[in-house]
Amino acid sequence: LEAFLILQINFLPKCWLLFADDRALLLFSSATMLKMPGIFKRDDENCEGSNDAGKDNLAFDVDLNSVSDSEAAILSALNGSSSESASAAPTSDGPTPNAADAAVAGMSMVRRGGRRQSSSRFNVSQNRDIQKLPLLSDASPEERENLFIQKIRLCAVVFDFASDPLSDLKYKEVKRSTLNELIDYVSANREIFTESIYPEVVNMFAVNTFRALSPPTNPLGAEFDPEEDEPALEASWPHLQLVYEFFLRFLESPEFAPNIAKKYIDQKFVLQLLELFDTEDPRERDFLKTTLHRIYGKFLYLRAYIRKQINNIFYGFIYETEHYNGIAELLEILGSIINGFALPLKEEHKIFLLRVLLPLHKVKSLSVYHPQLAYCIVQFLEKDPSLTEPVIHGLLKYWPKVHSPKEVEMF
Repeated sequence: LEAFLILQINFLPKCWLLFADDRALLLFSSATMLKMPGIFKRDDENCEGSNDAGKDNLAFDVDLNSVSDSEAAILSALNGSSSESASAAPTSDGPTPNAADAAVAGMSMVRRGGRRQSSSRFNVSQNRDIQKLPLLSDASPEERENLFIQKIRLCAVVFDFASDPLSDLKYKEVKRSTLNELIDYVSANREIFTESIYPEVVNMFAVNTFRALSPPTNPLGAEFDPEEDEPALEASWPHLQLVYEFFLRFLESPEFAPNIAKKYIDQKFVLQLLELFDTEDPRERDFLKTTLHRIYGKFLYLRAYIRKQINNIFYGFIYETEHYNGIAELLEILGSIINGFALPLKEEHKIFLLRVLLPLHKVKSLSVYHPQLAYCIVQFLEKDPSLTEPVIHGLLKYWPKVHSPKEVEMF
């Protein structure tokens, strides 16, 4: 089938209807069918003279006034799908999009140049008519701080790269060139690190990056294999990459003042940052890993909170979903954190090893993050050899019984 539209009108569906248009699959409950007598009929006029003429020509015959708005919208879309597919012949460019296609096009997932791209739910700015500002190098010292803030605010404008990638090309280029200028400037100049720029920089980063991620492309199917499967790449990456680069240069600058930034980089900020680790785009996860590591190193008061939230992600991954894209990156961060633990190890760190790290061995997608997990456990054993016995007992507890590749990894 070219496309499936699965719609559930009521709870506890009792009956399946597969329409011969082979463009959509409807899932109705028996209660819905009782409200929609004669939900479909065959167009017999097109069947005359041939046994197959009307084979795939199903039409809906429902009084739309007697059904809910959502049901009426579904039926209208499918009626349009059936009539269009019957009248429009496929061309060399592919099948003509119809109403059923439009109904499943809420989340962009397209191929461009052979690469699969996804689009998260960005809050696209209403006013996107931005104008190019003078170069910071050409401004006088008195005007430079104000101009820097103006450029930061300009970069807080979010563009649409998914539904209409060719829109606002001129303004997208203005933002791209401005971000590149800011990256170079913040790396070479120290006088711009005044207190007034901190909220502007943090807000610009948050507006560009914090968003609802696109749903997983295969949430219930086979586990993701990084060597075989192609990840879904973020369509807005041309701007998103530069935003991450600028923020990292900002955090890594010798003039960065954590005592000022802590007003804006708080627990809520960290929690939103951690939520992004579930993105399918490995390029973004790599930037997130470095960004979170820098924040962990700069803000001492956030360290316990970061470890706690990473624990919560692991608990959900182990005991609930078994699906999270950023486990390997989070383990890389933890490997560096564990390496810096002071001796003797605190009891909370030992509990973390036995109750969080070891149970990660039982997840079926162990191969995706096994090298990082093994490194973390080895770091613990090097710091405290007395943990060897409980670690071995833990590995035996989660030893695979029917999964030979997993056995080889654990050996």
